[in-house]
Amino acid sequence: MKIGIPKEIKPNENRVALVPSGAAALVSAGHQVVIETGAGAGAGFADELYVAAGAELAPAAAPVWDSADLVVKVKEPIEPEWSLLRPDLTVFTYFHFAANRRLTEAHLASGATCIAYETVQLPHGELPLLTPMSEVAGRLAVQEGAHYLEKLYGGRGVLLGGVPGVAPAKVVILGGGVVGTHAAKMAAGLGAQVTILDLSLDRLRHLADILPPNVQLLYSSRHAILEHIAQADLVIGGVLVTGAAAPKLIRREDLATMQPGAVIVDVAVDQGGCVETTHPTTHADPVYLVDGIVHYAVANMPGGVPRTSTLALTNATLPYALQLANKGWQTALRDNPALLKGLNVVAGHVTYPGIADAFGMACLPQEQFLQ
Repeated sequence: MKIGIPKEIKPNENRVALVPSGAAALVSAGHQVVIETGAGAGAGFADELYVAAGAELAPAAAPVWDSADLVVKVKEPIEPEWSLLRPDLTVFTYFHFAANRRLTEAHLASGATCIAYETVQLPHGELPLLTPMSEVAGRLAVQEGAHYLEKLYGGRGVLLGGVPGVAPAKVVILGGGVVGTHAAKMAAGLGAQVTILDLSLDRLRHLADILPPNVQLLYSSRHAILEHIAQADLVIGGVLVTGAAAPKLIRREDLATMQPGAVIVDVAVDQGGCVETTHPTTHADPVYLVDGIVHYAVANMPGGVPRTSTLALTNATLPYALQLANKGWQTALRDNPALLKGLNVVAGHVTYPGIADAFGMACLPQEQFLQ
């Protein structure tokens, strides 16, 4: 099979979908890897490393897409790439379709087979290809939130960990999943007073066993959210409904109850955000003010640390990419139920319920396309 690795063109996206050792593994398995010149440069992987691994270089994106049976990416194809999609192409990447109707409609119209990292799901519920980037984003959320709390950037002028004689910042985290857990570890480690709100009592009990004493664990409700964001210096939105749009837990009118200069980092922005006033931003222009509250909503947060993120992501994705290459997408999905859950769009049809629900579209069974 011919595997194409185009350069990511989303603004400030420096990750790459395959590292040289991954290229070597695919070549050793008998496949042809074609990578766009400079695709790995932002993450510190020079073209020469890919050539040494047996990959071929292409001077531009079009030859990569046109010749590939399987395109492996980091982020969803954006509008300039939509014309490169075609019915006999399989694309394996993060899509987050439920947050973007135009993106969904473009991929439906293309007839391409779209397998989404974020909905590949193991039997016990883990999302193995979303987890590494959620870990990175959770940690970055605290790092960026602490930065924008500085007065210079419109924040309250609060040091996250305080100093002796001065209280630390109050950090409220919505959601106790992977993002929330890693955000809590970072914030607590810096000395902040942390509160996690989550709907799962089992999850809260688990977190009580692994997090330090300066993390308070509360059952989430509308009343609890309002009470705690009113006192917060930093709010981190880490809520995830797999493959579906994120619920809006903070409304526009709620901002008036918050302290001026408080910071919201909405990590759920890829899925539409869990704050009503969230809209996607970029690393080049990451924040904006609404009613005196600083909003940070970069839609590809891990792209800011591309070396770490690329290594973490490709550690997880390579085994699945090898399955798709070795068996073809239909056999690979038939043999691996976790990978089957990643099938979001195929042959002009939606096959993932969360996407269909978001846009009122029909949803066909994934298994129907494995014949």
